[in-house]
Amino acid sequence: MTTVNIATAKQNLITLANSCIKFNERICVSTKDGNFIMLSEKDYNNLLESLYLAGIPGMYESIQEGLNTPPSECANLKLN
Repeated sequence: MTTVNIATAKQNLITLANSCIKFNERICVSTKDGNFIMLSEKDYNNLLESLYLAGIPGMYESIQEGLNTPPSECANLKLN
């Protein structure tokens, strides 16, 4: 993760935003009052979904079970 101060972030906002959007880079912007993180909307939404799924009891175990199931044991679903 790249860290820049607020003045540098202000001068390079478009470049930093493009790095977040195109390359999934997270930018830590430091200020005298604390820091904040810039990230793409896609990464933000993925983070929220991961937190949501992590809060469902048994979800982690279910995902692990699915990952460890050989394809030959998976149901072949026909979608319309």
